[in-house]
This record gives sequence, structure tokens and C-alpha cells, in this order.
Amino acid sequence: MKELTPKVTGIGGIFFRSKDPKKAREWYHQHLGLAVNDYGSSFEFRNAHRPEEINYLQWSPFDQGTDYFAPSEKEFMINYRVQNIEGLLDNLRAKGVQIVGEIQSFDYGKFAHIMDPEGNKIELWEPVDRVFTEMGGETTK
Repeated sequence: MKELTPKVTGIGGIFFRSKDPKKAREWYHQHLGLAVNDYGSSFEFRNAHRPEEINYLQWSPFDQGTDYFAPSEKEFMINYRVQNIEGLLDNLRAKGVQIVGEIQSFDYGKFAHIMDPEGNKIELWEPVDRVFTEMGGETTK
């Protein structure tokens, strides 16, 4: 049975602003061996509690002018893997945490955004990892 306690379960992504995202992706591929695509690199790993399950962490350079990090003006954004995103947002809202926008749902999971007290926008992701596995493609492992 899947645990439903609203909480963070890991890192889901590392996003940062870049003057030239394409060049950054190419540099990391050439010099550090990352398997890259148009979005960055998907790091593949096994779930510690369900080793048969493949999970993913997304590394992505974003264009310097992106508004995806707004209202934060920081150079980076961390994506956290979560379970029970609705319950987690209810808990955070009750504690006065700033929620940015509404939950967005895609085949590969649900997303929400919050702000920390230092002005960092945080992305919360309740993943559906099997979608990435079914899509295939090269990953960094």
C-alpha cells in the first residue's frame, strides 16, 4: 500500500538560469558525460523502498530571461518529489506558506509551486515516473 503522508520524498529537479542553455547542455554533455535532450538531462535512479521502480531527477538550464522562476528573482529553482501533493499544500497553506498558482496535472505528474521565506520559488512534483520509463530515451546514470 502506498504511503499517503503529505511530505517530500526526494529531489526531483535542479533548474538554473543560463545565458545560453543549448551551449550549457552541450558543455555538460561533452565534458561531464551527461545524456542531454532539449530540456537538459534526466538522471535515472532506483527507488530505495521499491528497487524495481525507476525514478528520475531532471537537470535543466533555463534561458536567463525565463519567467518560470517568478516571482522569485533567484538564479535557480529546486524541484522536490512529493507524495500527496494536495494534502501537502493544505498543510502548507494552513501554516501560512505562500502558494504560487494552482496545481497543474500532466501525464507525468502533478506540479505546484510555493515560496520559501528567502524568496526562492520551490517546485513540488508528485511524479508518475513510469511515463518517463515508457517514453524511453537516453538518461544519465
